[in-house]
Amino acid sequence: MLKEKRAAEVAAILSKYPHERVRSAVMPLLYLAQEEYGFCTPDSMREIAQICSIDPTEVQSVAGFYTMYFEKPVGRHVVEICDDLPCVLRGADKLVDYAETKLGIRAGETTSDGAITLKVAMCLAACDRAPMCQVDLKYHYDLTREKFDDMVQELRK
Repeated sequence: MLKEKRAAEVAAILSKYPHERVRSAVMPLLYLAQEEYGFCTPDSMREIAQICSIDPTEVQSVAGFYTMYFEKPVGRHVVEICDDLPCVLRGADKLVDYAETKLGIRAGETTSDGAITLKVAMCLAACDRAPMCQVDLKYHYDLTREKFDDMVQELRK
């Protein structure tokens, strides 16, 4: 359980919020659970609900709303390619096709070696540097096939 495995970190998160506002700790606790288990497991979401004295469906709704919380296992690295209209106008759709071919998976899937999960994102707010992607919360801009290949090679190391 998260409260036992990461007691000091849970306590540190909770200490940032007044008791009457403990529900505000849901998001950082979800990140902690994701870091511990690789994704936000149903058990971890129930535990977070218990810690924050709220209904488990409230925690699940937060995890389901925000795309940076994973509700199922993902690869060691998550590559999200922006496919919103401004990025598509600059070639993001072709980059998604290339990434799927290069990785041998479809968007939403994980490579067989568990290294990379490929996702598409509606908007990553970097239209001026499209096509672009976010890898483990870090942005990669002005992507070409060559830059994507180099990035994948680094991720597999």
